[in-house]
Amino acid sequence: MPDYLTTRELAQLLRIGERKVYDLVASGEIPHVRAVGKLLFPRAEITAWLNAARGGPVVAEPPLPLIVAGSHDPLLDWALRESGSGLASYYDGSFDGLTRLAERSAQAAGLHIREEEEDDWNVNTLRATLGEAPVVVVEIARRQRGLLLAPGVSGIQTVADLRGRRVVLRQDSAASQRQFDDLLAEHGLSRRDIAPLDSPARTEEALAMALHEGKAEAGFGLGALAGLYGLGFVPLSQERFDLAVWRRAWFDPPMRKLVDFLRSSAFAGRAAELGGYDLSGLGRVHHNGAAG
Repeated sequence: MPDYLTTRELAQLLRIGERKVYDLVASGEIPHVRAVGKLLFPRAEITAWLNAARGGPVVAEPPLPLIVAGSHDPLLDWALRESGSGLASYYDGSFDGLTRLAERSAQAAGLHIREEEEDDWNVNTLRATLGEAPVVVVEIARRQRGLLLAPGVSGIQTVADLRGRRVVLRQDSAASQRQFDDLLAEHGLSRRDIAPLDSPARTEEALAMALHEGKAEAGFGLGALAGLYGLGFVPLSQERFDLAVWRRAWFDPPMRKLVDFLRSSAFAGRAAELGGYDLSGLGRVHHNGAAG
């Protein structure tokens, strides 16, 4: 969804003629901008303008399900269990998590979507899906990601060394798989140049387990799992892992239990045991949607 509406798009949204839109602009009644000779309407401000004009009783929204969706993270998954939050998990990748947030079939989603600028993660993609919906994006950790290698595998130091190798992939809704496809392309490769397993790994731990069992030689995964599964690890990048949460769920007891546990010494200790995590930005708010 674009951040700005055209005159025609706004007229369709309001069920009025374009002439009436121009009249609203001329009278200063509606938020708008003029750029390069074109009249545009900021979507978030139009939403706020409409909300301000509403009347009648306020109807309560149905409760959000107690589900954390999105990208699988072994540290967050452990915290969901240990915190006693009562939150369940459904991991099918960052992009699936965004869809479930938009559908309100989850109250939170783990995200690690790399964006155009070097240190941009998650927020622009979330805005493209949800606009300025009241969703908070909070940093959990920076994570090491790279090539996990099955026990005894050698001769793999870069992505280019994967040519002809058996590789375990992730599902297409996983941000790590899209990033891995980009890395293959940067090295002049594609999926046709490797020997992927028939079935993708649905979680980070499923990928590590497949390597531990010798089903493949390498996979693009988290350094935190190398020690747990006796795998080799070639670090390639650091990524930001965030939790996107509907703001009305943020203050509910289940999410408060989880958030309080994330600040505990037990959580920090577990991160140190696993390795590959930097918690220095834990709790930093990267986005706080404006629309109510």
